[in-house]
Amino acid sequence: MTAPVTAADLSGQTCLVTGANGGIGRATAEHFAAAGARVLTTDIQDGFQGECDTEHQAYDLLDSDGLEECVSWISNASPNVLFNNAALFDMGSIIDAELDQFDRLFGLNVRAMYAVMQASARALVKSQKPGSIINLASQAGHRGEALVAHYCATKAAVISYTQSTAMALAPHKIRVNAISPGVIDTPMWKTVDALFATHEGKKIGQKKREVGEAVPLGYMGRPFEVAQVAAFLASSQSQYMTGQTLSVDGGNVLR
Repeated sequence: MTAPVTAADLSGQTCLVTGANGGIGRATAEHFAAAGARVLTTDIQDGFQGECDTEHQAYDLLDSDGLEECVSWISNASPNVLFNNAALFDMGSIIDAELDQFDRLFGLNVRAMYAVMQASARALVKSQKPGSIINLASQAGHRGEALVAHYCATKAAVISYTQSTAMALAPHKIRVNAISPGVIDTPMWKTVDALFATHEGKKIGQKKREVGEAVPLGYMGRPFEVAQVAAFLASSQSQYMTGQTLSVDGGNVLR
């Protein structure tokens, strides 16, 4: 018998979103709440800035004490679903990108990502509950880019950790997947566009327009289009999926 097709239902689930005040994090928290979940959010900023009720804590995940406090919070909250989204972006070629940029990007995008994922996994295993861990990768994790060396490497690490963790947690019925967004129209793109203007000599707004036009579907993605996939991966609709990285990029990266 084929199960009926329904909207993602997260009733009774506790979902944690990190980096919750960014465009994708905010949209995902709102989608989780709309699907019936109890939503926990964290960001370096105080207060959740989206349009739903959440239980929010502010942590600086680049700070060792802040990360330790966040890990303790997760251990006590024991969420069923983790949307592991907090990340930094910066630019610089292999010639120009210094080790302090390496430390910052790997510190948040890989070290903190791993610590948060590990804390969620440990809490789920201890409670003997099934769960879903969703890591935010990027199209940059599938290919190198001349001016984005460190960022590309961090997102490739996210994909690798997702695969390894999925294999480790499969016996516990904990699924681990990732999402690779392409170019998504979030507030962060103002910073990204300015960096490209500096490094490539472009006018402000030019790079953003160019990347949107280059997407096969013809436009930059919107945060809710990533959030919809996150809700799918969080729900029982994806119960036979683990170790996968889903590209939400309008056809930018074909694998």
